[in-house]
Amino acid sequence: METNEIDIADNFIGMIKNLSKKVKLELIDQISNSISKNPEKPENDAWKKLYGAFESDKSAEEIIDEIRLSRYTSRKIEDL
Repeated sequence: METNEIDIADNFIGMIKNLSKKVKLELIDQISNSISKNPEKPENDAWKKLYGAFESDKSAEEIIDEIRLSRYTSRKIEDL
């Protein structure tokens, strides 16, 4: 746990230490239910696997020139 999470846990314990056993057990039950109903979703780092996926022997300038030369534009102005 991180420091701020430990501080939160300590503060929470300080708040509940004077509660009755029945209330503490109810809190435990509610916390347990919230954990089982909302499992933590793992971070989706799949995009990181794509880093460096494109490989080419061409330089960046050659690729840029190729893209520019492959563009096709037709400019037709229609009468209104």
